[in-house]
Amino acid sequence: MNFCHKVTLACIAMFSCATGLVAGEKPNVLIITVDDMNCDSLGAFGCELADTSPNIDRLAKQGLKFEYAHVQVGNCYPSRNVLFSSRYPHTSGVEGFFQVRDIEFPVMTDLMQEGGYYVAIRGKVSHSTPYQPYAWDDDLTIADGKRLDMKNPQTYYASTKRGIQAAQEAGKPFCINVNISDPHKPFYSGPKDKNQPSKTFKANEVPIPGFLFAHPAVRQELALYYSSVRRADDCVGKILEALDESGQADNTVVMFLSDHGMPLPFAKTQLYHHSTRTPWIVRWPGKVKPNTIDDEHMISAIDFLPTLLDIAELEHAKGFQGRSFAPLLLGKKQDGRDAVFKEYNEASNRKRDVMRAVQTRKHLYIFNPWSDGQRETRTATFGTATYRAMVQLAKTDETIAAREQMLRKRVLEEFYDVEKDPDCLVNLIDDPKYQAEINKLRKQLEDWMEATGDHALEAMRGREDPSAVAAYMAKQEEVSASRRRGNNRNNKPKN
Repeated sequence: MNFCHKVTLACIAMFSCATGLVAGEKPNVLIITVDDMNCDSLGAFGCELADTSPNIDRLAKQGLKFEYAHVQVGNCYPSRNVLFSSRYPHTSGVEGFFQVRDIEFPVMTDLMQEGGYYVAIRGKVSHSTPYQPYAWDDDLTIADGKRLDMKNPQTYYASTKRGIQAAQEAGKPFCINVNISDPHKPFYSGPKDKNQPSKTFKANEVPIPGFLFAHPAVRQELALYYSSVRRADDCVGKILEALDESGQADNTVVMFLSDHGMPLPFAKTQLYHHSTRTPWIVRWPGKVKPNTIDDEHMISAIDFLPTLLDIAELEHAKGFQGRSFAPLLLGKKQDGRDAVFKEYNEASNRKRDVMRAVQTRKHLYIFNPWSDGQRETRTATFGTATYRAMVQLAKTDETIAAREQMLRKRVLEEFYDVEKDPDCLVNLIDDPKYQAEINKLRKQLEDWMEATGDHALEAMRGREDPSAVAAYMAKQEEVSASRRRGNNRNNKPKN
């Protein structure tokens, strides 16, 4: 039984959204997410490779795109839980790939159902709530008792159509979250792949991200990645086709974004600029001005749920740590949108490598208490052809060797000028001319950690004392070890 069946609306703190939205028929909501897609893989967000995303580019022209949008986390399970709870991982307890059953807060499913919506999901079901099974009205991933092909665009059309029809039969507006599996690994595998993208790309034509390096294995892996991006775009096209055919498009808010960056080194499972920057698009006929860009305000996943509730004219719940950006959708301005806070705690392999970060439009500060010069991290990106090529080249190339060591061991603090260096290649933490800005962001991050009850605050405050940081990480390793032993598998970390 989910949270909304345990409490009544009397337990929820209510207030007027005061966004200028006009009361009337509630809009439908279609939330489309893609898995492991870099923001700059899309034409609408400056991709150097033509034709990766014709459907998503068209959607961007029909709505508003945010240039400074981020998710909080560089891996999937905790990232999606931030999106649908408006709580940071250290607050919700959803810090890694484990279920958290003793929750005392509602999530999107609860609040939208209480507001009269039919709420369904396709894909990433276990990643989108603190535990499962959760009380979605329908899991559109399953049809006729079978799990649908997660890489097949036509199945996304069928799922979307089925969800819209079910909402109509129930006499409710719909809130449907469709999660596209691409370009998550496994990538498109070539001519024998049963799910062929509408266009594929060759190794000699793909751009190489600045945080990677030129090598045949890297180019080949990127060709498969970009072909998977195009297949994800095919899925978006089919989802929107089903919406158009339903006759509900004019009364449906469509939101599109990625859960984090590409599944290659220095993107996924990190907190760099390209790890968290997401291609956030909102189309809302009659409300959002088409073909507009917000290149002023910073928004992040923590703000999604409050915004969704304002769009649906529903009350907020207690404890949200995000802030609605609904006024921005109507062309208004908001103060205080000049920074986002990011965090990482645990990989899918339960390895606990705590990181915290604050990013402004110009700068990024990262704190890595796990890094002591000896510890090594290991995440899903280490299983890629790109990383294997990096290891081989590191034997003879000092520059790549330094990058590979940085990936494995990192340093305690990092600071980047993301306006000039979005690939985060030059760590400026010791540069004298940036010390005032570094101290400003350190203070900003520490204040946020204190305000949100972050367990990493003790490490941040003791960052100049290696023994204090080591003691903190010893506690964190015990948290993870406890779960691996099965003693605390279904509960939030006991920090």
